[in-house]
Formats: sequence, C-alpha cells, structure tokens
Amino acid sequence: MLRTALTPRYLGLLALALVVGVVFVQLGRWQLGVAEGKAHQEAVEEARAAAPLALTSALRPHTSFPGELSSRPVTVTGRYTDGQLLVPDRRLDGRAGSWVVTPFVVDGTGATLPVLRGFVTDPGQAGAPPTGTLTLAGGLAPPESPVSAPVASGEIGSVDTSVLANTWPGDLYNAFLFLETEDPAAGPQLTKVPTPLAPTGLSWRNAAYAVQWWVFAAFGLWLWWRMVREEERRAGAPALAGAGDNGAREHP
Repeated sequence: MLRTALTPRYLGLLALALVVGVVFVQLGRWQLGVAEGKAHQEAVEEARAAAPLALTSALRPHTSFPGELSSRPVTVTGRYTDGQLLVPDRRLDGRAGSWVVTPFVVDGTGATLPVLRGFVTDPGQAGAPPTGTLTLAGGLAPPESPVSAPVASGEIGSVDTSVLANTWPGDLYNAFLFLETEDPAAGPQLTKVPTPLAPTGLSWRNAAYAVQWWVFAAFGLWLWWRMVREEERRAGAPALAGAGDNGAREHP
C-alpha cells in the first residue's frame, strides 16, 4: 500500500487533505475561543444580575467557603479596625503595586472579614480606612493560597486566612471581599480591584462546533487512506486472478 500512497496522484491528494485539515483544526480552535468567550460573557451578565446577599445570611465565621459564593455580590455592615496590611507584587491595568487589605468587624457576629479596599502603586497611598459604621458592597472570594516568599513588616504574601487568623484577633471569615462601594462614602477612594469571576467553563454549543471541525479534519485523512487502500485492492485483484488461472492450467 505504501507504493500506491507514494504515487503523484495520492501524494497530491494527501497534501490537499493536510491543507484542508489544518484549516479545519484552526477553525475548531477559533470556535473553541468563541465558546470560552461566550461562557465568560454569560458569567459576567449573570454576576451583574445577581441580587446582593447579606454576608451574615450567606456565610458564617470559620466555616469552609462554599464554591457557589465565589464572585457573588454581598453586602455587610460593620466598621474597619486596626491591622491593615499590604499584599505586594500585584498588578492592575499593567501597573505593579500592592493590594490594601483591611480588617472589617461585622455587625451581628463580631467576626472579622478581610476587605480588599483597593490597589496602590506606592505603599504611602494606602492611607487609613474610614471610621464609623459603614455598609460595604462587593464581590466575595475564597482565601488565596499561601505564599512562602518573604515580605516586609506590614505586608502579607497573599490573602491567606490561615495566616490572618494568627495576625488579627477574634473570629475570622474564611473569605475576603473585593470592595466596590462604601456607604457612606468618606475621604479619598483607592483604585478598586474588580472582582474576579469564578471559572466559567465553556459554551457547550460552540464547543460542539469546534469538535465538529476537528472531526472533519480527521475524516479527510481517513478518506484519503480509504482511497489508497481501495486502489491497492483493485491493483492486486488482476494479479490474484491471473495466478489462479495459471494454477488451473497446470493442474487440470
């Protein structure tokens, strides 16, 4: 079959099948990107449309973070307290800087919620948090993974609640808040860090289209192989027939 496959005709057909296959593979990759983009857009629209939950009704201190609350809008009332920290080596809109994370004591539970008040390029820009009773709104997120890199005094490697539990007194929520608004708003506002979306997966309809393109690419190669095999069978059939006739004449 190799001899047949290497003939000019079938080499040309193979080249055509490969070119078409590459085009179909790229179309599949494009369609997969569309699937991811649509899933992300749907997740953004769903997150924006979700009604905010009261933190005290959604999560209790020291309990595991439920995955369905990731990126969920919440509101919480309480007051900022001492112990503000910076999380260095963060980026926002192409700029390097630090997150400003401030402890917030929640009314009704007395537990502390880490609040990401904003982003600064200079630690001196962090400033003190507002005083008095405030109602905060923002997106909820699970704690970050530990970071072993050394940090300076007043800094923490990540928003890791296992470390914060040994830094701040009292009970602690196993979550943190990406601050969007403070009510009443007071004093200079830090640059807000958008709430990241939870993993969005794929739009399955568009993902199915991507798979179809890849199946078409594989089908083209399979069709070429099938044509070569059939040509080989047709070429071998007369030789077998001739051998059978000669055998019949030698053995009457």
